[in-house]
Amino acid sequence: MKKLASALLDLADQAGLSKRADKRTGELMQRVQHVAAAGISVSLREAPGGQEAYSVLTELIVEIGEAAIDRNVMVMIHLDEVQNITDSANLSQILTALGDALAHEVTVTTPDRRQIRRFLPIAVYLSGLPEFEDLATARQGATFARRFQTTILRPVTEDELNHALQMFVTEGWPVAEDNGRTGHVYMDPEAQRAITEICHGEPFLFQLAGSAAWYADTTDVITRSDVFTGWRSAGPEAESHVERILDRLPAREREFIEAMAAMEPEDRTATKIAAACGFPAASNTGTFTRRLDRVRGILSRGKPYTFRHRAIEASLTSEWPYMDDTER
Repeated sequence: MKKLASALLDLADQAGLSKRADKRTGELMQRVQHVAAAGISVSLREAPGGQEAYSVLTELIVEIGEAAIDRNVMVMIHLDEVQNITDSANLSQILTALGDALAHEVTVTTPDRRQIRRFLPIAVYLSGLPEFEDLATARQGATFARRFQTTILRPVTEDELNHALQMFVTEGWPVAEDNGRTGHVYMDPEAQRAITEICHGEPFLFQLAGSAAWYADTTDVITRSDVFTGWRSAGPEAESHVERILDRLPAREREFIEAMAAMEPEDRTATKIAAACGFPAASNTGTFTRRLDRVRGILSRGKPYTFRHRAIEASLTSEWPYMDDTER
């Protein structure tokens, strides 16, 4: 809440709101400054106007949105790692402030002098783990579901990863040299394929593998050997990343995933996995398999079931992430 209030104050200053001479805007800025300092503490009620934090932030976002209309620009608010907002009061007020601003309408005059109602040019992105939707919906109910549309990102394909690295192969990455000139670091095509194979479509692992390969050597070409040299040091972090995902799963969901991983790919049907977990029928697993598919993005409920999260599959079915450059 404090960080959001502080960022909004900076944006308001850029929009020129802090330079306005009217009393109302000055008092609003003071109230938001109080939120930036105190968060949602009880002392907020002693602030001018006695408003709750969410109401004060909504007012400022609306003012910023109206300034954006005048300038014909958009405002984007992005909160990353939102699952880390574990305080229910903080989460409630932040979502309410953002949601109320998104739902706010103003009257504007069109070029042909008509008066129309329109929403503010504001886009809000909340990014983080898929289970945040469940958390927010449980606390905010229909309000959250109605005002925020959820998109669960699929794993990145191998073609997309190779495409992302192609610039390293063909053009190189510009770096400053000691003599003041600009040099380039290139990537061998075999290194490009190795990074793609290692990360299994996980953006975090893609970044981890790439960073480890970059620092594995000081020459101007990243080789396949560099990729695996770097990956040996990054392996424990990759393992911890997957373990954290599995550890967050309820017991039944994790049991289902592990039973599925123990089977051959062609045997991973709903009936067989349910039987391996001790259920009399596949229908008994419907609730949490839907969550593993739609909410968590770990599996796809086809015929047979398949792993959508390929790094989890690799962790449960192979020696990954502890592999060397002889493994494909």
